[in-house]
Amino acid sequence: MAVKKLKPDTPSQRYMSVSTFDELTTDKPYRKLTAPLKKTGGRNNSGKITSRRRGGGHKRRYRIIDFKRNKFNISCEVMTIEYDPNRSSRIALVNYEDNEKRYIIAPDGIKVGNKIISSKDENIPFKIGNSMPLYRIPDGMLVHNIELKIGKGGQLSRSAGSYARIMAKEDGNVTLRLPSGEVRMINENCLATIGTVGNKSHENIKIGKAGRSRWLGKRPKVRGVAMNPVDHPHGGGEGRTSGGRHPVSPWGTPAKGYKTRKKNKQSNKFIVKRRK
Repeated sequence: MAVKKLKPDTPSQRYMSVSTFDELTTDKPYRKLTAPLKKTGGRNNSGKITSRRRGGGHKRRYRIIDFKRNKFNISCEVMTIEYDPNRSSRIALVNYEDNEKRYIIAPDGIKVGNKIISSKDENIPFKIGNSMPLYRIPDGMLVHNIELKIGKGGQLSRSAGSYARIMAKEDGNVTLRLPSGEVRMINENCLATIGTVGNKSHENIKIGKAGRSRWLGKRPKVRGVAMNPVDHPHGGGEGRTSGGRHPVSPWGTPAKGYKTRKKNKQSNKFIVKRRK
């Protein structure tokens, strides 16, 4: 999980860094758990751009990940730790006792040959990679891949190095501090996986050059002040201008510190403390 700096053979390599991929045990995915991935280029079903600055990028296949961990009381062995181009974390191929194979998010510290289990029973140990309901996990413990709705599958704390901390339990809910800093209540029967997500050093990687962003499917960002008035509130003006107002989006929404969350959102009652 280390990060490697390159020799500056070219100007772009001077600040570039890449992962060493030390923890990976194979370079080929398990084909039966992959699916084709079609690119949208940020367009919706009528061909209109709804998400700007997307397009191109290297061809990928999707890895079908088991976020639900709903194969209960059957232990499985970690077969491989693999790279996944669709997420920042690593993935682990696990083989269950009935010979079914599934991909899971690879927790930090997991090794090939480790045995893990998903269960609602009381006697399951609090071991890295084990999945269980939140009410069973002690306060202060770090968890990842947390469900928001019972049986829907993990939606929180899935990216590289992320985790949530269990703060308290009361009235059928468990209070967690999420990676964003938000403190939130979640139903105690929702599943979570013990430990933190692996590949912590992902945040230290420097892209280094524009072309590497293009490989990831990211297109350039055009500044509003470089546009015409018809395209952006900051556009136009004689010569170079600074925009002349607080920064806004092309649709006029303030870009810095403006709260866009709905005041009457149904989930507000579960949020103890908002993210900063």
